Amino acid sequence: MKSLSLARALALLVPVLMLGGAYGFQYLGGLHPCEMCWWQRYPHMVAIPLALIAYATRGRACVSALLAGLAGLAVGISGLIGLFHAGVEYGWWEGLTTCSTTPTGGSAADMLSQIMASPITRCDVAPWSLLGISMAGYNGLLSSAAALAILVLLLKARKA
Repeated sequence: MKSLSLARALALLVPVLMLGGAYGFQYLGGLHPCEMCWWQRYPHMVAIPLALIAYATRGRACVSALLAGLAGLAVGISGLIGLFHAGVEYGWWEGLTTCSTTPTGGSAADMLSQIMASPITRCDVAPWSLLGISMAGYNGLLSSAAALAILVLLLKARKA
């Protein structure tokens, strides 16, 4: 059962940390997300409640493992989107042909002025990188590795 506990922990901690990092870069670092950045966030947003429910149902191992597996699948989907996005940033293939803005809400008149004042964020330009790897690249690598680890742990727990 130790494998299942670790799978649940990864299924919760990875999306929390990835979203925390993304929102930190957005609100503290001023790096506005593009459309594909948002696509990477949505599966993590799905994974968190699934992982929390997996913890809540830990007395029923099969249900808990299924929910942890679904959370792991969501993490993996985010990782695949991240890898695709990184490929777009590196020019390996074409991605979106449009740009996105991030308005904050309000009335229709406010919305138009916010859209006009919002920075245009391109999906094919990495706004930040470390050691030549963009944020999308790190999400792709880390989330894909975590999803694989969750799957391995769940398979190990199933054999036990």
